[in-house]
Amino acid sequence: MLANLAFALTVTAPTFLLICLGIYLKRVGIINNEFAQIGSDLVYKVTLPCMLFVKLVQISFETPPITLVVYGLAATFVTFLILDLVIAPRLVKEDRSAFVQGAFRSNMGIIGMAYCINAYGDKILIIVSVYLAFVTILYNILSMITLNRHQLQEGQALTLSSTLSGIIRNPIVMAIVIALALSLISFSPPRFLLETMDYIGSMSMPLALLCIGASIRWRDFRVSANLYWTTLAKLFLVPSFITLGGILIGLRGEPLGVLYLMSSAPSATAGYAMLRAIGGNHYLGAAIIATTSLASVVAITLGLFILRVYDLV
Repeated sequence: MLANLAFALTVTAPTFLLICLGIYLKRVGIINNEFAQIGSDLVYKVTLPCMLFVKLVQISFETPPITLVVYGLAATFVTFLILDLVIAPRLVKEDRSAFVQGAFRSNMGIIGMAYCINAYGDKILIIVSVYLAFVTILYNILSMITLNRHQLQEGQALTLSSTLSGIIRNPIVMAIVIALALSLISFSPPRFLLETMDYIGSMSMPLALLCIGASIRWRDFRVSANLYWTTLAKLFLVPSFITLGGILIGLRGEPLGVLYLMSSAPSATAGYAMLRAIGGNHYLGAAIIATTSLASVVAITLGLFILRVYDLV
């Protein structure tokens, strides 16, 4: 029992402590909002793509996680339909776009990946990266659908062409695709290039988590029924539904652990930008990101503990 709890805390505690460190450094004035913005852009556009490229281009791509990816795509789509067509009309009177996107879309590229690496080490990156690439594409398409469907204010509508263009130009997706393609043809870039990119990529997780902590604004933790419904759905209902389905189709061990950790990660920061661009309630979007980022530590620790007790991951 204690060993299972220790495993869960080993996965979640480093991420939580780095976020808290970011909050503290912002509070004492060592870092500020500008640092958090620039640092987040640096992680998204440079350091994280470098890290993924270096890890994946050196991996022998033998058995792709087809079952995990296909199920992840199907489960994400079904979850989106339930949230958008069934739950939102009954529970949420306004800001449904913020609720739906905040509930189904996870911060897989930063926090989800950090949890997976903490749990299983760098060897899990091949599974995580393939899952991340495909589900990220679906996330963007479904976000466009729910934002256009529920957004009643006048604003710039998102289009399929702009969404697909954004996916194609996504640095993380590009790095994964290029690295996997080179790995498949057994092409290895020069060692000096890989070592340079490895130095750059090694700062990804610490910098990203510090920036997340520095970006949290306490005024976002306002009393809001929509905020707490979204938090409940994102951290408990959605990952429980997706993980239970994975158990029923026979996923166990690392693939099930990846499925749970990626689906239970807090709401994606990209949701805030999309809400703001289309004229949605981006204040609620920011509150959802902040609340789920902190509360996810408790939720994921509990979920991992239960899965370990039943010897599922």
